[in-house]
Amino acid sequence: MLQLVIHYSLHFLVPGIIAWVFFKENWKKVWLVLLATMLVDLDHLLSNPIYLSNRCSINFHILHSHYAILIYLLLLYFKKFRIIAVGLLFHMLTDFIDCLLMN
Repeated sequence: MLQLVIHYSLHFLVPGIIAWVFFKENWKKVWLVLLATMLVDLDHLLSNPIYLSNRCSINFHILHSHYAILIYLLLLYFKKFRIIAVGLLFHMLTDFIDCLLMN
């Protein structure tokens, strides 16, 4: 139960806090962009089974792979994609923390 609370807090609440702290003027818009980066989880639909409670997403799903994470890091370089990159990288961090909590 605690793992579930931590996981969804990191996916929904912490991005809101990040948006509010670093982007006070546009925090709602930034929060929505950060939440939209959760669409990266669509790669779970390519798995069989789609959901497995004890499966670590990192390096299992294509958009959660080390190669994808490298691309997300490279996106930080481009100002236009920086908020999206932060959202994707924070999503990967959240999923990595979830993997650690599984073990």
